[in-house]
Amino acid sequence: MNSVLSPRPDTRFLVLDTALSLFTERGYFNTSVHDIGRAAGVSIGSIYHHFGDKVGVATALYEALNNRMEGLVGEICRRHAGAHDQARALVVRLFELTESEPRAMEFMLYAKHREFMPDAAPVCSSRPFAMMRALVAEGMARGEIREMDVMVASTCLFGGPIRMITARLDGLLERPLPDYLEEVWACAWKSVAAA
Repeated sequence: MNSVLSPRPDTRFLVLDTALSLFTERGYFNTSVHDIGRAAGVSIGSIYHHFGDKVGVATALYEALNNRMEGLVGEICRRHAGAHDQARALVVRLFELTESEPRAMEFMLYAKHREFMPDAAPVCSSRPFAMMRALVAEGMARGEIREMDVMVASTCLFGGPIRMITARLDGLLERPLPDYLEEVWACAWKSVAAA
């Protein structure tokens, strides 16, 4: 079994992977702990032992996906020099992830996390998004991205690609996202490029 969450199918993995499927198919509020246990083939007691309750399951899932995205952004920033190459590599990877792991992208982009995790920061305040804004700020400092409000620049650079991701998840695009990459990237970079 291949998943965004764990390389090995232990109880925690089975619960999180099943919860990801059920939360994206049915929604958080239409999924019970009993539904998760039944679909994962684990006891309700083991779910409570590992996670405490359904909020604990959702929180662990959110944290696992957030940590994965943080690692992805960090790895891209280490492997590529400059804001242009870093941001483009990130868009490429997000498009690939949407095609290969749409459930994870749906949960991260569509779930109203604060409805069931009221103490959680909004997704746009999460560490991966903060890292994306830092990438933009560093690009401004190096003169690659023209001076403007960092939030405006980040939204211009990544907002279009993220909207394409949601359009793909919504079934509005007939072709896979990588087919649109060059056109989307050209527009995104042109919106912020210093020269």
